[in-house]
Amino acid sequence: MSGVEVFLLALYAVLMVIITVYSFHAYLMVYLYHRRGRNRRLETVRFEQWPAVTVQLPIYNEQYVVERLIAASCRLDYPRDRLEIQVLDDSTDETQAIARSLVDRFRAEGVNIVYRHRADRTGFKAGALRAGLDCAAGEFLAIFDADFVPPADFLTRMMPHFAHERIGLVQARWGHINGDDSLLTRGQAIGLDAHFVIEHGARNAAGIFMNFNGTAGIWRKRAIVDAGNWQDDTLTEDMDLSYRAQLAGWRFVYVNDVVCPAEIPAEVHGFKNQQYRWAKGAIQTAKKLLPRIWRDRSIPLLLKWEATIHLTNHVVFPVILLVAALSFPMLAIKVTQSASRGFFIGATVFTVSAFSYPLFYIYAQKEINRDWRRRACFLPVLMAGAVGLSVVNTKAVLGALLGRQSPFVRTPKYNLQAGQKRGWQGTKYRSTFNATFFLELLLGAYITVALVYAVRHAQLASLPFIGLYWLGFLFIGSLSVVHAFKAGR
Repeated sequence: MSGVEVFLLALYAVLMVIITVYSFHAYLMVYLYHRRGRNRRLETVRFEQWPAVTVQLPIYNEQYVVERLIAASCRLDYPRDRLEIQVLDDSTDETQAIARSLVDRFRAEGVNIVYRHRADRTGFKAGALRAGLDCAAGEFLAIFDADFVPPADFLTRMMPHFAHERIGLVQARWGHINGDDSLLTRGQAIGLDAHFVIEHGARNAAGIFMNFNGTAGIWRKRAIVDAGNWQDDTLTEDMDLSYRAQLAGWRFVYVNDVVCPAEIPAEVHGFKNQQYRWAKGAIQTAKKLLPRIWRDRSIPLLLKWEATIHLTNHVVFPVILLVAALSFPMLAIKVTQSASRGFFIGATVFTVSAFSYPLFYIYAQKEINRDWRRRACFLPVLMAGAVGLSVVNTKAVLGALLGRQSPFVRTPKYNLQAGQKRGWQGTKYRSTFNATFFLELLLGAYITVALVYAVRHAQLASLPFIGLYWLGFLFIGSLSVVHAFKAGR
């Protein structure tokens, strides 16, 4: 073999090791959940008098969903004299007038609701929450993003989980209003369910760092202040505050039985912008806090390692992209170089890791849905979508590592309902068009050539993996073109 071929084999081996490390982390989450989290009983307390709660509703240009959000918040079944609702509005469009009118209407009905508008969006969502915190009357803060619809019993079911003074956060599970509307939303629903049911369940039960998801949770105000308040130097202010609070000694509780329905991004450009924000923000948080975590001698080594895997999980996407680029050269080496046979036989060990994520996702569906077998049929959509997102998420990871700043781009919401005919097309808000579709389609064409080559040379064992790459890039790339066309039309 030539020096170039040896180098490519060595690079491929390194990439497989990285993927294996992160993939086995999914096995760990499943194990911890099954061992500790599945039948865990959460401690609760009965209040003689309900604590004062401030509900914070951070919004920005949400004219389609602001009424749904405010109305649901005002229907919360909680003592009126112990409840305050803050509408934290940074909007620059008609949302302002709609929100003001709704606040006036519900205040006239006796609801303790206030409207606060910022003309200067400094800090984006983190800045709005920080400003609201300064004047919040409650000792607890429930936060709901604009795409969420809190059930009426949310507070009365969640507040009793503040059973100890050092519990700083109680997080609920996200539900999905439009989760069955398309292949895109079905795939997202499966991924989110696993994150909450298995990962949060495992982390919380095992005493591992977990994160607030930005919404559908309740904070103790003192925990936020003690941790250094909301900060806007990352795109994931929720994950940043979560880690700082836990480093300060505050405990979190995840409640799987309380579900807060939300609207899933139905349009692929909004979905890609959301994933970009999450990926970049996680790496920014890792850069910010991992040095502090590793310097802290009170944190066990295994917890430090687990926090590192958690915060840097999006590093997998550049690795996936490189593996895709190497797919054709690896096939060529395998077919033409008999000396490489031992390498590829050994590499089959890494394929064991490929089954961790299907197990991770299917187990979550089995735990919460009676029709889990039907839902599991859409797992290939999620897996392929993750491959297709490797382009935009690689851009996010590299941007974070290089210290490039970018604004907080919120995900548009359209007041979509399950099974409704009206979609997002023709609405006012449009997600920022992401030109990564060109590279996604180009990679799809490239993988097509590799797929044909594998078939011609009877590389049957490689077909499922190459086929997943092919489906992923073409699915996300072509959907980007179709949705761009629909938005423009």
